[in-house]
Amino acid sequence: MSIKHFDTPTTNTWCPGCGNFAILMTVKQALAELDIPREDIVAVTGIGCHGKFTDYINVNGIHTIHGRVLPVATAIKIANHRLKVIGFAGDGDAFNIGIGHFAHAARRNVNMTYVIHDNLIYGLTTGQTSPTSKQGFITKTSPRGEWSIAINPLTQALTAHASFVSRTFAGEPQHMKEVLMQAIQHEGFALVDVLQPCVSWNKVNTYQFYRERVYKLEDENHDTSDWNKAFLKAEEWGERIPIGVFYREDRPSYEKNFPALANGPLVDQPLERDMDALFKEYM
Repeated sequence: MSIKHFDTPTTNTWCPGCGNFAILMTVKQALAELDIPREDIVAVTGIGCHGKFTDYINVNGIHTIHGRVLPVATAIKIANHRLKVIGFAGDGDAFNIGIGHFAHAARRNVNMTYVIHDNLIYGLTTGQTSPTSKQGFITKTSPRGEWSIAINPLTQALTAHASFVSRTFAGEPQHMKEVLMQAIQHEGFALVDVLQPCVSWNKVNTYQFYRERVYKLEDENHDTSDWNKAFLKAEEWGERIPIGVFYREDRPSYEKNFPALANGPLVDQPLERDMDALFKEYM
């Protein structure tokens, strides 16, 4: 397959220079190289600039309401666990109204990939602070600087026991593709937090800002099996910002918890059920 198989005729309306373009192209490249049939892929998006992703990639897609990417993706995976489910969310969508779903999807180890378009600001609504905006960040709605401490997607994932935790940078597309391919192939909940510059509203966390700071964990022989080291690396933010795979663990995914799925996906099973035994149990 080639990336052209994933193109759509929809006119792209993202701002010129937006980091979303790199994410879109990289996801297409990763799926093409993995040679996954389009009909076996489902993309789920929430509300935000990222939400148009399902318009721009030619796979099955659902654009859901704000913060509900993970419950929708979980339901799809249970209904047909043969599908490759990829959720896309912004930092506001994922870690504001959606944060209640995040810990549960991670601890259950739902077999899906969760890509966060993390621009550290609300871009769609023209530049308010998001849950990942750093303390002191100044916007038109926070002229004295953001008061709260920022949410860290990586430490949230690690403390919720996600089995694959990673971060990439939209300005490093080749590296992002390699990490994405690992995440998509991982059996379990895989977080890919993408540092995605918003060229229109975030004038602090720019491409130049990240290029001067990011470094690849694999270049420093980081041990992805060591949770404690992963957490310490996830806390780094300043003159140096690590990207790559922080943590990886092999453990049974969520659908292994359902004996009924051993007979195949629910969508392939007959709707008729013999309920007599169940009724007798409660008589």
